[in-house]
Amino acid sequence: MKAIRISRFGGPEVMEYLDVPDPVPERGQVLVRLHAAGVNPVEAYIREGKYMKLPPLPFTPGADGAGIIEESGTLPVGSRVFVTSSVTGAYAEKAVCAAEDVYPLSDRMTFAQGAALGVPYGTATWALFYRGQAKRGETVLIHGASGGVGTAAVQLARAAGLRVFGTAGTPEGLELVKRNGAEAAFNHKEPDYLDKIKGAAGDHGLDMIIEMAAHHNLGKDLPLLAKSGRVVVIGSRGPVEIDARNLMGREADIRGITFFSPGAELRAEIYSRISAGIADGSLNPIVGTAIPLGEAGRAHQHIMTSSALGKLVLTM
Repeated sequence: MKAIRISRFGGPEVMEYLDVPDPVPERGQVLVRLHAAGVNPVEAYIREGKYMKLPPLPFTPGADGAGIIEESGTLPVGSRVFVTSSVTGAYAEKAVCAAEDVYPLSDRMTFAQGAALGVPYGTATWALFYRGQAKRGETVLIHGASGGVGTAAVQLARAAGLRVFGTAGTPEGLELVKRNGAEAAFNHKEPDYLDKIKGAAGDHGLDMIIEMAAHHNLGKDLPLLAKSGRVVVIGSRGPVEIDARNLMGREADIRGITFFSPGAELRAEIYSRISAGIADGSLNPIVGTAIPLGEAGRAHQHIMTSSALGKLVLTM
């Protein structure tokens, strides 16, 4: 089979497109022939060797994807599935996954949409409802609402009865945010966008902010918060300076997350919630760009430098 292999940490050029042996599942595992794999920013950080937990070399990157079960002791062979984590790596034509990380894929969804479910929807659910403790009727601002996690967060928050604002950096992104269900979208490149958000939120302020780029925004987020407001940090690419007085009077919180934290029981609960949203039609993954597996290096360049419009996936 074809797969991406990384033998040293570094830039996108370290990802090699190679012929490798098919992986072999063990007891409690499933072999999935993947048709699409998700590309997530965390995989670029790992590739660079700049993440807090790194895999041993060599390795195949990637966690989530979608395809057809090829070998399994527990699940029907031939079933369409999406996977939330992979033992052998998802940037490959076949992947071994733990049986508990494999879920049925609705017939109404493409494999590319299935590859957009695992990390983005799991991360957004963990951020909003577990770390963020979102409640019906609250107002949430989602930074980067046009990207993979952002579009998922908008749909999840809207379905849960929250008032949803989003930011993006292009006209196309702003249109996508509004079309996806946000009440209002704000261009974070405009000098007065914070004033516009403050005006839209009213005297109460924002109950929660989902932050994808804390290195840019965190210090500016805090004055927008309501009493007991929360900022949930999903992404940051460097240090940031804040004025703690903007937290103190509001008794507000900054909460960091990583989606590698939830254990098996919590992950099952999270994906049960996501599966229910798929079934009732409230969750519909938006795929923005599909790139062939052999061009994974280009995909990593794209995800780190481009204005995101939906989920970026690799196709087999």
